[in-house]
Amino acid sequence: MRAVRQLRRVRPLYAGGALLWAASAAWTGWDEPGSRQMWVSVLFLVVFTGLLSVTSVWLSRQRAAGAGRSVHHAAPRRAFANRHASA
Repeated sequence: MRAVRQLRRVRPLYAGGALLWAASAAWTGWDEPGSRQMWVSVLFLVVFTGLLSVTSVWLSRQRAAGAGRSVHHAAPRRAFANRHASA
């Protein structure tokens, strides 16, 4: 499934973003507690953590739902005869 592949590819990006914004929130919270920059960092941390958790939950549900299903492949290609009369 195409969506599953895309979510697997984007999950490390969400994890990296969450780590980056956690470090930024910790750094600005240490230097300037309660500042606007700290709250923006915390907001982005919440956004990336939410995206990561929703993606992980969705992928785990897809794995559980897809375990019992059989895999459907594309139909084999057959060479069809030319059905048009030649001019």
